[in-house]
Amino acid sequence: MNRRVVITGMGIYSCLGKTLDEVRDSLYTGRSGIVFDPVRKEMGFRSALTGYIELPDLKKELSRNQRVYMPEQAKYAYLATADALRQSKLDPDFLDKHIVGILYGNDSSADAVVKSVDIMRDKHDTTLIGSGAIFQGMNSTVTMNLACLFKLKGISMTISGACASGSHAIGLGTLLIKSGLQDIIVCGGAQEVNPFSVGSFDGISAFSLRENDPARASRPFDRDRDGLVPSGGAATVIIESYESAVKRGATILGEVMSYGFSSNGDHISVPNVDGPSRSLAMAIKLAGIDMREIGYVNAHATSTPVGDQNEAKAIYNVFGESCPEVTSTKSQTGHEMWMAGASEVIYSMLMMKNDFIAPNVNFENPDDDSAKLKIPSQRIEKHFDTFLSNSFGFGGTNSTLIIKDIK
Repeated sequence: MNRRVVITGMGIYSCLGKTLDEVRDSLYTGRSGIVFDPVRKEMGFRSALTGYIELPDLKKELSRNQRVYMPEQAKYAYLATADALRQSKLDPDFLDKHIVGILYGNDSSADAVVKSVDIMRDKHDTTLIGSGAIFQGMNSTVTMNLACLFKLKGISMTISGACASGSHAIGLGTLLIKSGLQDIIVCGGAQEVNPFSVGSFDGISAFSLRENDPARASRPFDRDRDGLVPSGGAATVIIESYESAVKRGATILGEVMSYGFSSNGDHISVPNVDGPSRSLAMAIKLAGIDMREIGYVNAHATSTPVGDQNEAKAIYNVFGESCPEVTSTKSQTGHEMWMAGASEVIYSMLMMKNDFIAPNVNFENPDDDSAKLKIPSQRIEKHFDTFLSNSFGFGGTNSTLIIKDIK
């Protein structure tokens, strides 16, 4: 089988907004979600920059017994998924009576682990840790919480692929649906935003030090970039077979044309050019389209010196002079890590649906490689109906998705 896979719902909880409309408006105006966090400075961080995410209060929506198993990223994911299911017209009764799966990207749950260890060291009594700590501290915490809360009975698996996790979740879900093994899958990615989750990144000088001007700190592709800015939240995309969507009378937002992937087989933290190039080329080949049909590339570019440089080379290697506009929405959001592969699909979908390309803010001076690409520093009003989204991660894991509009 080779069934068509379509998108019927989206939901997001990010530093750019808590609803699709809020996020669309932030993208359109180029608003940054990055702030200075004084708590991080007090903890000894070299860089106190972060995407600002408000921790949701779910007391009115979930019981205490349900909330006790949820770390912060699961709470973000719950709200994003509830919105996506509503847009997709998948109500509780349908979910209870049909087989719906979940593949969600998550690669840490540091805050819950730190709190448990602190109790053990301070109190010397494991019974004080609490019953929820086990489930909060597992990498699979998001998937297990959402599967139980929404009564999902299909595949249930967490994708831990570093900063490509959210994208791999959508890609692997697409393969399962194409093969006929599932009809509908909740896909996405979540990232905790607490300081414990990123302290080690700060310790290796991975973050920008432009603390005096947070909105200008994340500078993908710019010659003067000095590191990434951590961020997070959650993003959910409902994917299903075309036949299932039509049968349900769901609104079809777009079609997942292909999923390309690769591993660099090289350094654990320094990306190369060959791996990303192969991921891009694979996605384009499997989509069965002329690459000139792709009207926009959402780059992974995180604002790190080597990463942005090698991605620019990979994009140019594949597209050459026919390359469309390329931007990194991380210039506004910072790096949403395990969430980014899913959120950037939603950012790109919102742009495609509203005929614009958000600016690659803070792109003022290209380097030799980014100068070869069309990187707009101001918003562009443009109609396009196909985009490509890159997500790359530590260990050299690469994921590329190509998605087409359906109106």
